Amino acid sequence: MRQFLKTALCLTVLAGTAVYPAVSAASDLELTITAPAGAGGGWDSAARSLQEAMMATGEAKSVQVVNVPGAGGTVGLAQFVGSAKGAADQLLVAGITLVGASISNNSPVDLTQVTPLARLTGDPLVVVVPKDSPIKSIDDLLATIKKDVATTIWVGGSAGGADHILAALITKSAGADPSKINYVAYSGGGEALAAMLGGQATAGVSGYGEWEGQIKSGDLRALAISYPEPIDGIEAKPLKAQGLDIELVNWRGIFAPPGVEGEDLETLQAAVDNTVKSQQWKDIVKARGWTDYYAPSDEFKGFIASETERVRAILTSIGLAQ
Repeated sequence: MRQFLKTALCLTVLAGTAVYPAVSAASDLELTITAPAGAGGGWDSAARSLQEAMMATGEAKSVQVVNVPGAGGTVGLAQFVGSAKGAADQLLVAGITLVGASISNNSPVDLTQVTPLARLTGDPLVVVVPKDSPIKSIDDLLATIKKDVATTIWVGGSAGGADHILAALITKSAGADPSKINYVAYSGGGEALAAMLGGQATAGVSGYGEWEGQIKSGDLRALAISYPEPIDGIEAKPLKAQGLDIELVNWRGIFAPPGVEGEDLETLQAAVDNTVKSQQWKDIVKARGWTDYYAPSDEFKGFIASETERVRAILTSIGLAQ
């Protein structure tokens, strides 16, 4: 398991990332990747890292990234489904948060309506508090929630997404009503981080990699991760190891529009798969420390269907869906 977790996918372009020589037999693909969220979050980072790697490997001639934030990614998804149908030069980055947002917002579109190309990462979420917080452990946080769920302010990503789900599950474990959670949703990871550093929240949830720097600097105190097992290099213990029967994998993947098929689909699948398997991608991954959850298109398609039903059941159980 440790080795599996070390083989990772990078979702953020780092300053100082190695520059690779141009590939002479570059693909003629000219792509646009939609990140259905603001700058600084996981989807934006995923898109820009894929952009870098596809161009470094020569799997694409050019890659443009566009941000379309709003409603947990459902605004960007709806635009993608509506305007990019059949387009072989358009891609979308998304993950579990968009699954949850589609359900909780009763969105007319969801990820079963686009074309899965590959599942990319499956990373732990981390539960944090500000460095000056009197909350020193997950048990302290549970006690705080139990005392007054309404004044326990959480920050994280979009409503109904992975961050929100984890906060609600922890609230439920504390014996409080998860439907009464005081959760402030942000479309970009940078905004949630600013709220945490500014002391405007009791606790926060994000992908570990997004807040790793602040955790290591001591500006944030990590109480737990959502992965089922410990991860090398992360001091925070899993929730399961601390007595809570909670695990949640924050996965992300890449999609083509509906209606892309035949040779066009095969070309996109090959470009993505070759990029993910490349040394350039692995080098970016190593620098970033993300975890591998790769699955090819056929396997990913089945996963999307089962994950949609699983997330719906969780959201229903905590009062975020009917």
